[in-house]
Amino acid sequence: MGFLGLPKPRPWWWYLGPGFIVSVGYMDPGNWATSLEAGSRYGYSLLFIVTLSSAMAILFQSLAVRLGVATGLDLAQHMRLRHPGVLGRFLFLTAFLAMVATDLAEFMGMAVALNLLLGLPLVLAAWITVLDVFLILYLERFGFRAVEAAVTSLVGIIGLSYLVEIALSKPSWAELLPSLFLPNATLGEPGALYLALGILGATVMPHNLFLHSAQVKTRLGENLKRVHRLLLVDTFLALTGAWLVNAAILVMAAAVFHQRGLVIADLAQAYHTLAPLLGPLAATAFGVGLLASGLSSTTTGTLAAQVVVEGFLQARANPARLRLLVRLLAVLPASLALTLHASPMALIVFSQVVLSLQLPFTLFPLVRLTSDPATMGAWATPFSVRLLAWAAALLVLGLNLLLLVQAMGA
Repeated sequence: MGFLGLPKPRPWWWYLGPGFIVSVGYMDPGNWATSLEAGSRYGYSLLFIVTLSSAMAILFQSLAVRLGVATGLDLAQHMRLRHPGVLGRFLFLTAFLAMVATDLAEFMGMAVALNLLLGLPLVLAAWITVLDVFLILYLERFGFRAVEAAVTSLVGIIGLSYLVEIALSKPSWAELLPSLFLPNATLGEPGALYLALGILGATVMPHNLFLHSAQVKTRLGENLKRVHRLLLVDTFLALTGAWLVNAAILVMAAAVFHQRGLVIADLAQAYHTLAPLLGPLAATAFGVGLLASGLSSTTTGTLAAQVVVEGFLQARANPARLRLLVRLLAVLPASLALTLHASPMALIVFSQVVLSLQLPFTLFPLVRLTSDPATMGAWATPFSVRLLAWAAALLVLGLNLLLLVQAMGA
């Protein structure tokens, strides 16, 4: 107890966690593939796009934090309350399909890592990923902190793997540092613009917004302004870490592959090319980091699915059944596609198309809700933030639609 018998405020570090849970969505296997190709094709030229993407991610995730803290309800619950009829059911269907698509992209990265590290057939590796559902359920028996600690540890493994990669690749710091913050003429090239759109367009994923708005509710209970401030710090630290990891992926690709005239457009290709160029340690670090990325991102994907179902349906979902259902809905068609020799990258691209279609049904309600004084009261976003959020939302939507049109025409 504190002064005059009042409860002592919790220490600042107690609020760390929700941001790190969602940060893995910004360094998932799909992001790896995009950054690898961007770095191998154009060197350090597109690093600025990684920085811009991360800034937009911080903006939207901060809105999700604001919504959860100010109202005590997550985004799915708000969407159900705002749209209780047919429209609400339609929004639930699109959100649930987005969760399945997200899970498809994430577990495919994990399956590719198991294939590369252990030589397992891709179909078998895909089915082995089902086991991580039970790992999440086991960890949740010890509380939400256990899940957050596990995911944060995996994020640490991803970061450590790329520290090894950067140390071995020896990039040109004089070239890369300006490129982190300044755009350059390379963006005007059609191929570079397409990759830049890929990096930006895949920045905001629906499941991260649902999950973050729900996860912050585990930290409520005292002065909301202090809670909000510390959760923003958590978000900034976690997504800054994701920015550094994504930048490191592109930097490694530029220093190792671009300098040798090699273009990498596949995760397996990067793994097999690293060993002869930098040695087995580099390839192993890449594979371990990819495995950690896939495992951590599938964890957050299944957690987000539970948030969506419970928020929209206003009922407590059976975690085991729900997460198995989401995984099976993703694994079954993926296994069939892999049996027919589909490329893992093609499946990841397909999942991104589904997410781009669903994005406006998640992003626009979030910006609208946080701008609405009737919902947020004094917590409604200031005009400047509102204007920036709408501009960024329209930009992300436009980029996703452009990528969708290009993917359909390919």
